[in-house]
Amino acid sequence: MKNNYRYFQNKECEYFPCHKMNNDENFNCLFCYCPLYFLDECGGNCKSNNGIKDCSNCLIPHGEKGYDYIVGKIMESNRKKTFCKE
Repeated sequence: MKNNYRYFQNKECEYFPCHKMNNDENFNCLFCYCPLYFLDECGGNCKSNNGIKDCSNCLIPHGEKGYDYIVGKIMESNRKKTFCKE
């Protein structure tokens, strides 16, 4: 997949790949920092480490379907919130 709005890869990054995967060719760097970090129910493989969310074992942002999953979770979260109060 070429670099586009759903996928980006930066092999020049000093941390590439920041997570170990079987195939680095499909590693997606678009969400270097996961936008779902602040969701309690992100659906990823996280654990609590002294009260801090540890996502080091989660590959959702870096997988081939990560973009669709993350955008879907953001939309789901936004539907549950009320932004404007009258």
